Amino acid sequence: MDSDYLSSLFAKTVKALSDCSDMTEKGILHECNDNDPLPSAKALEEIVELCRSIFFPGFFGRNSINRNTLQYTIGVSVERLAKLLVKQIAAGLCFVAKPQVGESREPFYRKADMITQKILDKLPDIRQILETDVIAAYNGDPAAVNIGEVICCYPVIKTLTNYRLAHELYKQDVPLIPRMLTEMAHSETGIDIHPGAQIGHHFTIDHGTGVVIGATCIIGNNVKLYQGVTLGARSFPLDDDGNPIKGIARHPILEDNVIVYSNATVLGRITIGKGTVIGGNVWVTEDTEPGSIIVQAKKKKSKLQNDLIYPQDFGGL
Repeated sequence: MDSDYLSSLFAKTVKALSDCSDMTEKGILHECNDNDPLPSAKALEEIVELCRSIFFPGFFGRNSINRNTLQYTIGVSVERLAKLLVKQIAAGLCFVAKPQVGESREPFYRKADMITQKILDKLPDIRQILETDVIAAYNGDPAAVNIGEVICCYPVIKTLTNYRLAHELYKQDVPLIPRMLTEMAHSETGIDIHPGAQIGHHFTIDHGTGVVIGATCIIGNNVKLYQGVTLGARSFPLDDDGNPIKGIARHPILEDNVIVYSNATVLGRITIGKGTVIGGNVWVTEDTEPGSIIVQAKKKKSKLQNDLIYPQDFGGL
């Protein structure tokens, strides 16, 4: 290729890609000052690994841990975690606030420090609820040989570790970082849980790949999902300019003891009643009564539709 032509093409391409007015208008340029911290994917990966080693010592992180070294090892990990959290939370705050040149960053770090203290105080509670998730996964899968196998191998545990931490950060209004944490789990396991979703104890997802749980979902206790389940929004109301209205409750509520089988789709702000069982490959857009069973029923002429079936139809199942 001719060098003069290549130089001209290079200059033309760079100029077009550097059109600041166009990028700013579309919101795809983030301007920052030289001393502004930026959220670091590498640091967040370390935060995840530290949390996994703190919540499940011996299974993640150092594998030579024992009762005599447990307190020391966890102490070192928590101290490192605290430092990383302060810096990353501050980076998230600065990323959104975009402080001006000469403006002190100290308030952002003070706020990040306060949030980090609240998160550290929550770590025992997070581990306690993760323990219930492990039990749910173990009890819900006849193929599980032991608890250790569930912790080491099951994608739902890795995903929920990220999600449980991200949810606490989300509740503290930390920008960007919670979503980055859950998207890391999404990339690793194929399970997509928005950090804003509310999920009770003893929650599990069998297999997991392809599961989507939306931002405003509320999931009760002892709920089990299978692969490919979508808990999503049915539609988005628009404002006067035709843009989606943000911040409204648009995802399902699943009450306690609900089971949703593979590739089922549950859409909209509907309530799935306590103890409901939703069969595979069905589409649910209306509330269900407690104890309902929703399956595909074959009609004459081989047409398929969703039927709402009650336990008495199965002899009191």
